[in-house]
Amino acid sequence: MNMHQSMVTGVIFDLDGTLMSSELDFTLIKAQIGCPAELDLLSFIAQLPSPYMREEAMNIVHQHELIDAQHAVLLPGVAQAIARLKDQALPMAIVTRNYDRAAALKLKKNPLPIQTVLTRSDAPAKPDPSALNAIATLWGMEQQHILYVGDYLYDIQAAHNANMRACLYAPSDIPAYANQADYIVKHFSELPGLINQLSEKQQQSRIS
Repeated sequence: MNMHQSMVTGVIFDLDGTLMSSELDFTLIKAQIGCPAELDLLSFIAQLPSPYMREEAMNIVHQHELIDAQHAVLLPGVAQAIARLKDQALPMAIVTRNYDRAAALKLKKNPLPIQTVLTRSDAPAKPDPSALNAIATLWGMEQQHILYVGDYLYDIQAAHNANMRACLYAPSDIPAYANQADYIVKHFSELPGLINQLSEKQQQSRIS
């Protein structure tokens, strides 16, 4: 079976910039810890030469993440789309590069009916597929039946590294890497329809 014709039986979401707003200023954070602009922040911190330096740098990141969490709000259409998917009894989870306290604060202030949340405190950060694979195992599902929804290149890469399909949420400009995604939605209201459309195609292919 072609992976792109498979029915979607579970959905995993990124958190920041996908389900909720994020005002993190990565340029400022990188400047404060001495990370070159072109490098990934978490990767840079991981390779710092001493535990003390890594802890100091991560404390700065945590401060920014907790401040950001205080102001986070659900993005347009998210609550309605999640409610529709819940009505369809579709399993849902969140995988975020954020850390556990900040993610928990965001979800406490903006509750969603999603119980399974994995952060970088639980598994290696995306694009590593470990967290996505763990959820597939938890659900007892084959990876090709799971859709991962996120707003950045790492989300697409993590999905494909886990043999899942990637849906890019691109509410404004379409980024250059969008062609790597399997699907693109500009507004969350499009997501339940996309999932239903994929399921209908699968049912039609079985009939024919």
